[in-house]
Amino acid sequence: MTPTQNDLRKIAGQLIMIRFPGTVLDAATADFIKANGIRAVCLFRGNMTDSEQLAKLTADLRAVMGPESLIGIDQEGGAVVRSTWVPAPPAAMGLGAANDTDLAYRTGAAVARAVKALGFNWNFAPVLDLNNNPHNPVIAERSFGAEPQRAAELAMAWMAGSHAEGVSCCVKHFPGHGDTNVDSHRDLPTVNKPVEELDRMELAPFRIASGAAPAMMTAHIVYPTLDPDNPATMSRRILTGLLREEWQYKGVVITDGMDMHAIAGRYGVGNAAVRALTAGADMVMALGTTETQNETLDSIAAAIASGELSMDAVKQRLDRLASLALAYPCKPRSYKEDAADREVMAEGWRRSLTAYGAPTRPAAGAQVRLVVRQDVVSDGVSEAGVPAEGVAASLRRLYDVELTTFADADTFDWSALPQDGRFTILASTSRLRYGEHARATWKPDLHLALWNPYQALDIQAPSLMTYGFAQPALDAVNGWLCGELEATGNAPVPGFA
Repeated sequence: MTPTQNDLRKIAGQLIMIRFPGTVLDAATADFIKANGIRAVCLFRGNMTDSEQLAKLTADLRAVMGPESLIGIDQEGGAVVRSTWVPAPPAAMGLGAANDTDLAYRTGAAVARAVKALGFNWNFAPVLDLNNNPHNPVIAERSFGAEPQRAAELAMAWMAGSHAEGVSCCVKHFPGHGDTNVDSHRDLPTVNKPVEELDRMELAPFRIASGAAPAMMTAHIVYPTLDPDNPATMSRRILTGLLREEWQYKGVVITDGMDMHAIAGRYGVGNAAVRALTAGADMVMALGTTETQNETLDSIAAAIASGELSMDAVKQRLDRLASLALAYPCKPRSYKEDAADREVMAEGWRRSLTAYGAPTRPAAGAQVRLVVRQDVVSDGVSEAGVPAEGVAASLRRLYDVELTTFADADTFDWSALPQDGRFTILASTSRLRYGEHARATWKPDLHLALWNPYQALDIQAPSLMTYGFAQPALDAVNGWLCGELEATGNAPVPGFA
């Protein structure tokens, strides 16, 4: 019997992951999911308010999508977390600075316990990209470091902890997003290196982890020496030739969000989805609007009907997705380890602390001037940075703090600060690197790099790097400032020796 259009859309629906707005599963979204056989959803910060609400939302999704549901989240650590009220994991680069696989394992396990209790069974972490470009606008502290073997070992320990607690990981962004200076959310980056260099660097962590990773996420990046014509997400040479055939990878391959401008703006979402699936992806992230999700479903259904995407290929993809869902079922459990897991995370933040340039502490009770950006909004990937008043409140536990804020680092006049003897602390609370103006004229006594460690290289001052801005990071800073902690971390990327 020839499958109907409705049958084909239900098959296509099993090959996409969607997102939707709001904190409840409304009737229209539930009907859309059921009508199209969708089994995978990714939730973001806008879908969440607290544990009770989120557990109900994921339970409602399971009831609609069935026992082979895949409910995903980006809970990497550092600035990239969606459930911000659960124990806050240190960033990958912080764990790289601590350089302890046992700590990485315990961190991954703690992350998994928290998200499993909320109803998730798929975490899009850890990041296996090597941050070997200090001007990378989107990876930075999300990477475990720049040395392939050690980055892979730490990521695999983190992943093993998660798997022990029943949450599947998805390593990303294959074949590597580290050596770019363009964010693929905004444009299409290119990494133009000889194959030998890619094999030694970018590809190495993914190759090392390929036997342990149940899923990999593709990168919307062109690697001309691997495939001059297609970004990795749509490259048969990369997804099938390299990953499946050469490496014999057996896990699930899922694309990064197909709504990103690098893909949607150049290829169109429906066309790109078909090209990704025929290249070797098992699932496409259709994270746009309902309109673009319908376009994606129609395009995939048409490709199946025409034979462009064969039923044999579809069955292989459905089998891999079913195996993943059955290996990591959505079975929420009570979360009794909150307090213990907060201590695991706090240990990670403390051991991440990294000194650069021999920083000194102001005396207890000293008069301090804190200079900090007023507000840092979310860029859509990371959560919003800590507000200026949040940093000031933390430091006021130790000092007499006068707060000075700026809106634009490129125009803030450092020389206008009063010369009144106050110890001046600059707190950097965004991922963006500083420009020439700040590099040339800003002269704090101490620089707290509370997000992107590379900012410590921009400002001519001794620095303390935390790799993130969560409350336990601020607590660790205070521990160092009052002499209770030493900064024992070592930056796992070049340039800080």
